[in-house]
Amino acid sequence: MVNKLVIENLKHRPVRTLLSILAIGLEVTMMLTLVGLSEGMLEDTARRARGVGADILVRAPGTSLISLSSASMPQKIMEFFASQPHVKMVAGTVVHPIGGVNTITGIDLAEFERISGGFKYVAGGPFRNPDDVIVDTYYASQNNLKVGSTIRLLNRDWHVCGIVEPGKLARLVIPRATLQDLAGATGKLSQVFLKLDDPANTNRVLAALKEKLPDYPMYSMEELTTLYSVSNVPGLSAFIGVIVALSIVVGFLVVFLSMYTAILERTREVGILKALGASPAYILNIILRETVLLALAGSALGIILTYGSRWAVVTLAPASLSQKIVYGWWPIASAIALAGALFGALYPAWRAARQDAIEALTYE
Repeated sequence: MVNKLVIENLKHRPVRTLLSILAIGLEVTMMLTLVGLSEGMLEDTARRARGVGADILVRAPGTSLISLSSASMPQKIMEFFASQPHVKMVAGTVVHPIGGVNTITGIDLAEFERISGGFKYVAGGPFRNPDDVIVDTYYASQNNLKVGSTIRLLNRDWHVCGIVEPGKLARLVIPRATLQDLAGATGKLSQVFLKLDDPANTNRVLAALKEKLPDYPMYSMEELTTLYSVSNVPGLSAFIGVIVALSIVVGFLVVFLSMYTAILERTREVGILKALGASPAYILNIILRETVLLALAGSALGIILTYGSRWAVVTLAPASLSQKIVYGWWPIASAIALAGALFGALYPAWRAARQDAIEALTYE
């Protein structure tokens, strides 16, 4: 009986009900999209690094995996790495930001092809000139590029010589020497990839290299998976926490306004229920059940809208953003939305439960 009354109350005011559900849904979508973008972009970066086919990654001193650029490692150090036991191949790269979260990577194509097996070209081919650039299909799609197109980067024009399948190293690559000159880092590298004669030797080689070069951050590709995480990015966890807090405030205000207005409109209805013997707990139960239904419906809508935001990212910005559907956050986001909604409904519910039956019946 109570559930039927609750549903009828919500159906009686369809516009307010739908707006409340939509607002809670957007709150949940905001949380899930932010978490999905954070984890998706970090996973995509790690996946493209592993696509090189190396066993060990070495960064320049004083840098981290998250830093966009710092070409401070002497290129001659590649000779040192190549002379180490079990090191079969070495490839050095230069990474430089080009705006937003995008970077461009300078490579020696011969080195890269030896260590990774080379790019898989969808169109065009390798570098022929210093101003040639290779882009992956995501970047080409997002920027409407084809072989022969001209693109403006780093204050100069580049000629698209090849379009390749994604998943290896970077979305844009140019000749290493060219990028070193443009970045004022002649003879310097951002990172070095090492391929061993046998992956089973990775830990042994890594330990020996760390002992010889203690200032150089070094990682096995297995470590890479764990290091590219939200908790390891400075400030990202705090940022997500701020967004979650804002989402709770939004949910609280939306439900508070909706339920408070509904209580005012239903003053006579509450008076009738009290005149018929309804207790304050009964009135409180009705209001809170309505709130739970709104929160659950809004959470379900928010999860569905997350797939819509992912589609928008894949369609509009596949080269800049990568969004993952984080199933583990579904119950978390739903619980946060429910808590915010219940908190927002407490005062309206308490006010309705304390109404005097006679005053409510005479309310105009």
